[in-house]
Order: sequence, then C-alpha cells, then structure tokens
Amino acid sequence: MKRYIIYIGVLAAGILLGWLLFGGESKTKTEHHHESVAETNAMWTCSMHPQIMQPEAGDCPICGMDLIPAASSTEGLLADQFKLTENAMALANIQTSIVGNGKTEDNAIKLSGKIVENEDNLAIQPAHFNGRIEKLFVKSLGEKVTKGQAIAQIYSADLIAAQQELITTYSIRESQPELYKAVRNKFKNWKIHGSQLDDILKTGHVKTSFTIYSHVSGVVTEIAVSEGAHIMDGKPIFKVANLSTVWANFDIYENQIDLVKKGQEILIVTNSYAHKEFKAKVDFIDPVLDTQTRTVTLRAVLNNKDTIFKPGMFVEGTIKVTSTGKTQVVTIPSSAVLWTGERSVVYLKTNPNQPVFEMRKITLGNQMGENYEVIEGLSKGDEIVTNGTFTVDAAAQLQGKKSMMNKEGGNVITGHEGHLGMGSTTSKSNVNHSNINERMNVSTSFQNQLKVVFNDYIKIKDALVKDDSNKVMLASKILLDHLSLVNMKLLTDKDTHNHWMSLEKGLKASASSILKTSKIAEQRAYFKSLSSDLTNMIEVFGINEKVYHQFCPMADKNKGGYWLSKEEKVINPYFGDAMITCGEVKQAIK
Repeated sequence: MKRYIIYIGVLAAGILLGWLLFGGESKTKTEHHHESVAETNAMWTCSMHPQIMQPEAGDCPICGMDLIPAASSTEGLLADQFKLTENAMALANIQTSIVGNGKTEDNAIKLSGKIVENEDNLAIQPAHFNGRIEKLFVKSLGEKVTKGQAIAQIYSADLIAAQQELITTYSIRESQPELYKAVRNKFKNWKIHGSQLDDILKTGHVKTSFTIYSHVSGVVTEIAVSEGAHIMDGKPIFKVANLSTVWANFDIYENQIDLVKKGQEILIVTNSYAHKEFKAKVDFIDPVLDTQTRTVTLRAVLNNKDTIFKPGMFVEGTIKVTSTGKTQVVTIPSSAVLWTGERSVVYLKTNPNQPVFEMRKITLGNQMGENYEVIEGLSKGDEIVTNGTFTVDAAAQLQGKKSMMNKEGGNVITGHEGHLGMGSTTSKSNVNHSNINERMNVSTSFQNQLKVVFNDYIKIKDALVKDDSNKVMLASKILLDHLSLVNMKLLTDKDTHNHWMSLEKGLKASASSILKTSKIAEQRAYFKSLSSDLTNMIEVFGINEKVYHQFCPMADKNKGGYWLSKEEKVINPYFGDAMITCGEVKQAIK
C-alpha cells in the first residue's frame, strides 16, 4: 500500500514538473498557431452582397465589385459603431476629411432653366372686321413678318356694303362732306386706307376681296386661322415675338431664395455653345411659390440680336452667392452626403487612430457649388467620410448597424431576390413581378410609334446611369412630345383604345414629374413609376422587339425598383456608378 502511494506521488510530481517546464511554451505555440490559422482562413465578402464568402480576394459573382475582407471583431465599440479593416479601406479608396469653417463668398449655386419668348415683346395681329380668309400668306411658325407686309386676302360682306356707301357718298361729298368723312373713317378703323380706297373711287367698282397688311413685326409663334376659316373682329390671326431679347427662366428652390437678389449677375451656358458664357442680370423673382415643386421662377433677360437663343432651349445658370446672416458656416462636400428622400446622413470617423465609423443624421442648408451648408449635426473638427461613402454605408448594413436605408439598425435585405438578410420577414412574394397584362392585337404601325417612346425612355435610363439630370429632363421632354404624336386612330377596337388611354395617362404623369425637377434623386423616384407604366404598355401592345425587365432590390430604400433595357447586361439607373451592375433580369418581354 505504501509503495502504491509512493508511485502516485512520483507521477503527480512528474506531471507538475512537466507543466512547469513546457506548459508556458505550449500555450505560446498554441496561441501563435491559432493566429496563423486565423490569418490563413481569412474570408472575403462583398459589401453589397454579404452572403458571398470566399477564401481569397476577387470580384463579387453577383455585381462584380471588388471583394473586401470580412469584418473582424468589433469588441469594445459602442452599439452604433462599426470597424473596417485597413485593407478594406484601401481597396474601397475610402477617404476622410476634417470638417472646418469655410467662407462662402466664392461659392455658387447652379440652376437649370429654359429659354422662352420675352412676353413684353409679344404682339398679336388681330382681325379688324368679320369675314372669310380666301388666301393666307403667313403659314409657317418661325416665319418672319414685317410691318406693312401682306398677310391675307379677305372676303367680307361688311366690306362690300361699305364700298357701296363709299362710292355713293363720294359722289355727294361736296354737299355732304361729313357723311363722306364718316364712311371713309369706317375703313380707316378697319385698317384699310390709301391706294386700296383710291382704286375703288377711281374705278367706281366694288372689290369682292381685300388684302390686309400686318401692323406688327416679329417671328410668328402662333397661327390661329387657316385658309377658308372665318375671322371675327378682334380675334387673333397670328401672334409674333420680337426675339431680339429673350427670357431665361430658372427654377430656384425655396431654401435658396434668400441667396439671390434682383440685379445679381448670372452666368448662363447652353449645350449649343458649351464653351461660351453669357452674362445677364436677375430681372425678376416670382413672389409666388409653386406648391408642387417647391420652387419659384427666377428670370434673366438675354440679348439675342444674333439669334443664338431659341425658345425651348435648355440652359444652365450659375450665380455666385454669399451665406445670409453669417460670415462663417460649416460646409461639407456633396460627396459626403447620402440621401434617403427624407433624411441626409454622413459617416463620422469616431476614432482618429482607427477606422471606426458611425452614421450621423444631419440637417442641410443651402447648396454652395459642390458643397452644402450644415445647419445641424456636425461641428468644426469632426472627421467624416468624403469618398467611398456608399461603400461605408454598405459595410454598416453588413454589420447590422444604423445606415442610410436602415435608420434603426439590425439586419436588412442586402442581396437579390432569394438572398434575404438574416432576420428579414420579406419573402419572394413581396418582390416578384408577374405579367398580369394580356397582350392585345394592334397594328405594326402602332407598335412602331410606341417603340419611338420606348427609345426615348432608354435615353432617360442612360442619363440616370450617368447622373446627368439635365439630359434626363431633355429626354423626358422628347418622350412627352413623341407620346402626344402616337396616333390613337390606329386603335380601332374600343377596349384597346380605352386601355391605351388609361395607360397613357400614367405614363404622361410620370414623365411630366421627371421634367419638372432637376434633382437626380427625385428623377429616379419618378423613373420607377415611369418604368412601371411603360412596362404595362409594352406587355399589352408590344413593340416587335425583345425587352429585358430588370430589378434591383436595393432601389427606393430597399423596396426595390424595376426598369426596362434593350440588352440583357445589367446597367443600374438607380445608383449610377456606385452600383452600376447590381441587379438581375426578371423576364424578357417579347
């Protein structure tokens, strides 16, 4: 028994001695080994599609973006904070800047506008008696008319009766001079005098038609009559505009009104003369606010003696401004700001020595060129993300933190249909689009006219991809013009005609809304409705061309957005360069 106890004691002493000699070393080796394994097993993910996990760097198989290292532990961070690796920062080219106080004297606001006729120089050529137009000499819009130019030949029963009175009173003018003068004044009031009356008195013959002459000069902007039409005293025959000066009308948002004063200089450029600036003065600021667009009209008068500016032409104006009521303001670059339609947010770097970020809601003031005033939410010395903001936002979503599209935090939808985020209650039925429109039989001619409208839509989509709000507005105007030219007489069936009318109304409303705003975010919101309306049209009537119906689940604050394309390749119009290839084809409409 004693020998057994001795053996146990020796064994215990050996174990203790072995631990003392090698235990620490084994622990060290084990820790280093774990670090090595962790480094070897580092995973790479996509900031847009966190369901993608790969053992090495590369491109995302869904959207083609560069993969970034999966986020490491964020122990020690506050609830709303998240951390990026230095490698991820470098790959995404994320850059930050210190918020400072900047003077705004040299800043400027840019406005989108349109050339219109100078209404102060508009004139109307009216009819001065009742009659019928036998021949019209002015037939084309844009035609130049000069004062004294023959414009029409008129038949008038009143003129025939008046000529007979003139001839009669002329013969008794010696005894009845006042009567003769009264009849002759009647012709004078009708703007008929001179040689025409002398010919009547000389020959004693009544004319069955009279040539009337213009008493205004300018460019014809509207023709109110046609040959064979009846005219009435005081009613317009045509309208003319003197285009030696024109108006440039701009829409200015209500938060910019206090930045502009009458008499300020405005620099104007147009696509027709892209490298030339035209100087003008602010001539008028509309005192009434448009409650739908939240804008007022600002007007400048342009000298147009060389007829450079054409009514209907789009222009861009730049006005140098100063901030009202304060000499120093906090400003940040526009690239730092993300918008959700209701909120403006930036990403604040909370630790100057580490890539730790959190979302910060801010209140913006006026736009000053490429910068924005910050009314609330940031202070001088704060460090914010100014490049790669969207990537940082995606990382916040990936880690379940507060983000642009998820102000409360928690997991959100970050992938395409079928790749739903953890904890999401969204199902495929929420985003699937089914073709509920039954194809109607229409002529090829009608389909070809609808195809013209579709091609205009594609130009809107391409302009949104390039973030070019001016081209979006121009393409929308062209689409509306072509939509108005669609010949509904080609729809002989009553049901088909009624269906077209109901769809056309929605398409016209969406395109008109796009045309009325120069804000790219608002244009994209209306583009979603435009896409839905045009999709219904093409499904119902067809255009004899394959059209791809595509979808992005992250558009419209993660509600998703559809659009149409001529090609199968995905080019996303809802985010521009930030997520240009994010999306997928849902169906091909033939």
